[in-house]
Amino acid sequence: MPCPHLPEGFDFTDPDLLQARVPHPEFTEMRQTAPVWWCTQPAGISGFDDEGYWVVTRHADVKYVSTHPELFSSHTNTAVIRFNESIGRDQIEVQKLIMLNMDPPEHTRVRQIVQRGFTPRAVRSLEQALRGRARSIVESALAGAGRDTGPGVESGTDPGASSTASLEADGSFDFVTRVAVELPLQAIAELIGVPQQDRSKIFDWSNKMAAYDDPEYAITEEVGTEAAMELISYAMNLAAARKECPAKDIVSQLVAAEGQGNLSSDEFGFFVILLAVAGNETTRNAISHGMHAFLTHPDQWELYKRERPETTAEEIVRWATPVVSFQRTATQDVELGGQLIKKGDRVGLFYSSANNDPEVFENPETFDITRDPNPHLGFGGGGPHFCLGKSLAVMEINLIFNAIADMMPDLRLVGEPRRLRSAWLNGIKQLQVVPGRPGPTSG
Repeated sequence: MPCPHLPEGFDFTDPDLLQARVPHPEFTEMRQTAPVWWCTQPAGISGFDDEGYWVVTRHADVKYVSTHPELFSSHTNTAVIRFNESIGRDQIEVQKLIMLNMDPPEHTRVRQIVQRGFTPRAVRSLEQALRGRARSIVESALAGAGRDTGPGVESGTDPGASSTASLEADGSFDFVTRVAVELPLQAIAELIGVPQQDRSKIFDWSNKMAAYDDPEYAITEEVGTEAAMELISYAMNLAAARKECPAKDIVSQLVAAEGQGNLSSDEFGFFVILLAVAGNETTRNAISHGMHAFLTHPDQWELYKRERPETTAEEIVRWATPVVSFQRTATQDVELGGQLIKKGDRVGLFYSSANNDPEVFENPETFDITRDPNPHLGFGGGGPHFCLGKSLAVMEINLIFNAIADMMPDLRLVGEPRRLRSAWLNGIKQLQVVPGRPGPTSG
């Protein structure tokens, strides 16, 4: 097998790299020449006391690792492939209490409990409320154009907010803070019974937990940890209140005292952390990338406005792939892609590469909202960690783009998106846009 032609020291988890771009040319090179490749790292740079990790880039191999938890553990080193180098091992160990970082059978137990909130019936029950919220979000963005600031700026909760993130005199506004962040936050609040007035707190805490690699936010590991503890405390208090006085919401179902198979208050707290990052950050970035894709592929935007294909949300997630990579750790020596992976080695699953594998996707570089089938791995590669909230995320994406197409059909870009500096998130911090004429206000 030929060797890949990469610059010396190239690292697919370098946050400076991902702030600039997703390295699609390099992923193409890896799939062709070294689909399972050892990436050397200085010890400690990612928070792990080792010498690097395996880069897995082909769709089939990513899926294999995802569906064999007995060979590849999420628990040993967590699923986060790169922390800040200042993190201590004790802080990494605490994160193992989050479901994302569990292995069966403990993962199975917790997931069986929390999936009560994500049954088809539970998700459908949110649709009417979220449809109205989606239209209100777009209406608010239109009504405020050129006059006020977005919710994050207004409340002081967006750690990276500046005057450029607010609505401008020319009528432009930041799509991320005015539109993309709102529906995921409101959906989480609707799902677990968090008062809507507290959604800015969730936004603030989740930003601080996920954005520690971005110097614009000036957030340290300590600030991120403090934000996580505040969110856990908030969720535990909410759980305690529901145990005392149950309501008709998912919190009461998950923590109610009577019967067996419920979450403890601290387990519920860590579940809300997972919702705040995995459910909020990822859907927000899918919506932001989706809007950018539409506005840079006007033929697809016209097609969407005209036909609203049911396949749209899946293609947006494939195209965006909000989580570039997660990791697993080998539980034993195992061969993958012609390479011997040793017990204890970290293995990076690069979903951004897998979702552009030409062995699986015809013309993967094309944004095609009619793509069908679309076996992307944007919700994970199957197995125990397949995204619990997939159906909710798809609903949110459909609802917000339907509202935008109805009410802001002539939206236009103002400049290029500003990307998040992160080792594993494909994030957009700011997407400045100008609304066109409003469409019908009902429907």
